[in-house]
Formats: sequence, C-alpha cells, structure tokens
Amino acid sequence: MAGTKAAAEEIEVAGHTVRLSSPDRVIFPKRGFTKADVFGYYLGVGDGIMRALRERPTTLQRFPDGIEGEMFFQKRVPTRGVPPWVRTTEITFPSGRTAAELCPVDLAHVAWAAQMGTVVFHPWPVRADEPDRPDELRVDLDPQPGTDFAHAATAAAELRAILDELGVPGWPKTSGGRGVHVYLRIQPRWSFVEVRRATIALARELARRRPDLVTTAWWKEERGERVFVDYNQMARDRTIACAYSLRANARATVSTPVTWDELPDVDPDDFDLRTVPQRLAEQGDPHAGIDDAGWDITPLLEWAERDAAAGEGDLPYPPDHPKMPGEPKRVQPSRDRDRPR
Repeated sequence: MAGTKAAAEEIEVAGHTVRLSSPDRVIFPKRGFTKADVFGYYLGVGDGIMRALRERPTTLQRFPDGIEGEMFFQKRVPTRGVPPWVRTTEITFPSGRTAAELCPVDLAHVAWAAQMGTVVFHPWPVRADEPDRPDELRVDLDPQPGTDFAHAATAAAELRAILDELGVPGWPKTSGGRGVHVYLRIQPRWSFVEVRRATIALARELARRRPDLVTTAWWKEERGERVFVDYNQMARDRTIACAYSLRANARATVSTPVTWDELPDVDPDDFDLRTVPQRLAEQGDPHAGIDDAGWDITPLLEWAERDAAAGEGDLPYPPDHPKMPGEPKRVQPSRDRDRPR
C-alpha cells in the first residue's frame, strides 16, 4: 500500500544483531540513497573502515532525517538504550571535561552507528589504550578559493618528496571534497601539543619549498590562492572524516584511500556510495599497510626547534580552544593594532 513504511530488519554483523529501522528513509535526496543504502555501504567497506576506526574514540556526525535535515555531532554515547556489547573509551577535551565516545572494535559498532543516522565518522588520532598520545599524524591539504583538487594533489606530491627524504611512508586519501589528506603512522610517544608542533614544522617545510602553492597562514586574509595546510587538525578534539567515511554532500562522496601514483589523475567525485565498495573489492585497500610500523617524529620536532630559534614559533589554535602557552595572539592581522604597518 502506498505510504507504508518498510519494516525494521535485524541483521547479523560481526556476531551481533543490529536492528535497522526505517530502511527506506531517504538520506541523500539528490541521489535517492536510503538508510538501507548507507547501512549496506558500510558493511561493504568493512575491512577498510575498520582499519581506519578500530579502537579509536570516534565522534559521530548524525543526520537522523537525511543530510538536508538536522545535523549534530555526537561525542557521548548515551547511557540508555545502547546494546550491551557497544564499547566506549574516555577522552578528555581541551577544557578538561571528559566523555565516553564510541570505540569501534568490530563492524557491528559501525553498523549500529549507521542505524542511528550516522553518515560521517570522525575518529580521534589515538587508540583507546593511549587516548592522550596520537599514533596518527594527519596532514590536511585544504584548497582555498581560486584553487581546487588538482592544486591539493600537486601539494601532496611535494609532501611525498619530503617524506621520502625523511624515510617515512605517507598514506594519501581524498577528503571527499576538494582536499587531500595524508596520514603518517607514528609511535604513540608524544602529546597532542608535540605532534601538532611536528605537523606545523612539516607544513612550514612544504610551504618553503612551494610558497607559490602552499601556505600555513591561519588567517584567511593572508592565504591567497594557495593550498592551506590545516595544522590545527592535530589539535586535541579536532578530527577529520576517516578513510571510507561517506561525506554529507549531494553526491554522497567518500573519503577514499588512493595510491600516490593515481592521486594526480583521480576525480574525487568518482568515489561515492555506489562505486567505492566495488573498488575496494576489486583493487584492495591502498592503506592496507598503514599499521605496519610507527615512525619516530624526532626529526620533525628538531625542525620545530630550528624554526623557533629562527623566530618561527607556535601558530594560533582554533578559536574554541583554551589559550595555550607560547601561542601568538588570536587577532586577525588586519585588526591587530599592535601589528607593524
């Protein structure tokens, strides 16, 4: 009968029963993708997304009524109505407050989150056993107005050359939009502050080599038509959509791991809810080796010390972050009355 809602289903995932209610609810209106499509997508990329999420505290970007409806970020797993097998881990925000976030240990956790209307998964760069010590250094190459994905891919190639000199592998992926993310697997020995400093040092080196293409300027008025390295993605409680996560846009694109060789030629719009499961099944995961070894970031920390000695110290934190020791003023340059003219 017209207008009848599809019945809820119970699906076995990783040894657990996950309830899928309202499977016919439309989540991506422009393409007609339903909640069942999103649920099925995440089962279809299970190996890849678990490599990105396993044992990581994860913020959920939820759209219960579809991407054109209300959106919210869920950082705390509810204390009621949650299956007893759902795992959480405690994370500490910059304010000092804590939360029990979802900590996926198997694909059932991802399926449960999809049932709850999650479209985008935002894991912390830490594991549950070391929640204050990142094991993932993330380089976010963000094209500014006047630039596009091709510029980000060119910047990524320059970054690859630096990483080759350092002897560390980088793992690129599309952002699902116009940007490129490059991940480094690092030893979980350093604090968020230290890993952010290392990221700034790496970003500055990249900008020195290609000042025409890359910038580390936090203030938009200073960036120009360049690719911004968003070093603050390594600040505590800042997260990036993970590998194989859907993005909340009209095309239902996916943040997709790629090889270095294919990066210059891909079109990020080609990676979406329909195409990525087949790509993963046929070609495997380009990030399959990401967990093989953690890198010692000491060379980057030495670069940071060198830069500080040359007068290039810390850079501004995000506006919602507590003021940090040694941080410069968070004042837009054009409004800074103390700035030399």
